[in-house]
Amino acid sequence: MGRLFVVHLEGKFYSCKHCLTHLALSEDIVSKSFHSRHGKAYLFNKVVNVSLGEKEDRKMMTGMHTVVDMFCVGCGSIIGWKYDTAHEKSQKYKEGKCVIERFKLSGPDGSNYWVSNHEPHVGGSDADDV
Repeated sequence: MGRLFVVHLEGKFYSCKHCLTHLALSEDIVSKSFHSRHGKAYLFNKVVNVSLGEKEDRKMMTGMHTVVDMFCVGCGSIIGWKYDTAHEKSQKYKEGKCVIERFKLSGPDGSNYWVSNHEPHVGGSDADDV
């Protein structure tokens, strides 16, 4: 495998709720209007300290996308996905961006987000509006 180098972020950052590994800066959030199977999710321009799974095509609320699952390098838990290819022209802005499920995050203030029975659970994964 090799040596693991973990990036430590400065400023307001989100981290893995399980192991507190830094994942993304709050300034890199593109949208907080995304949803996953477990509730809300955030779209980021850039994330760190993740490993990527295999590419696969997924039918989402906004159409077909080629995505890869993202895993925290600290604890190995799945935290979200990265858009590789959007098959519809209107969704091309997502390419190269990453979605992290909110309940997998510890916020910049150290707070944890939990799956709530009051949040809508959507069968697919995608944004309501951006």
